Parts: sequence; C-alpha cells; structure tokens
Amino acid sequence: MKRITLLLLVATQVACGQSETSRQANMPTVEELAADSARLKELHRECQMDRDTLDEVLCKRVADATRKRFYGDGKVPYTLSETPPAF
Repeated sequence: MKRITLLLLVATQVACGQSETSRQANMPTVEELAADSARLKELHRECQMDRDTLDEVLCKRVADATRKRFYGDGKVPYTLSETPPAF
C-alpha cells in the first residue's frame, strides 16, 4: 500500500512539472525583454497595475530585464584609485 501511494505521489509531481515548463516555453526571456524596450515598458506598466491577473514568472522576468537595462553588464567604465581623496 505504501508503494502505491509513493508511486502516485511521484507521478503527480512529474505531471505538474511538465505543465510548468510548457507554460514557460512560450514566455519571453530576460534578454528578449531587455532588447525590446517598448514591449518591456508595456509589460512593466501592466505588472504594476494588475499583477494579480498576470503570470508571476512573467512579472519577475520583466523586473529582471528592467534591472539589466539599468545596470548594464555590471562593469564600471573607470577604475577607482587606491587612495581615497582628501577632502
């Protein structure tokens, strides 16, 4: 009896995982959103106004793309000096 319950539990977990990946397959990636600024602004506005009806994963990707566009690659264009300035 325990084996049947365990088998059903594993089968349920596997079935739930497949639907999640198929739903995310047609969702734009962070890089695609960062490249298309008009679509990013539109989705950002929609996520701000009505986050409950939109997909949570999509809104997180929109936030990551906005952050990526703002910060860039994270490298600074200058090198800080070793000694702090004297004020």
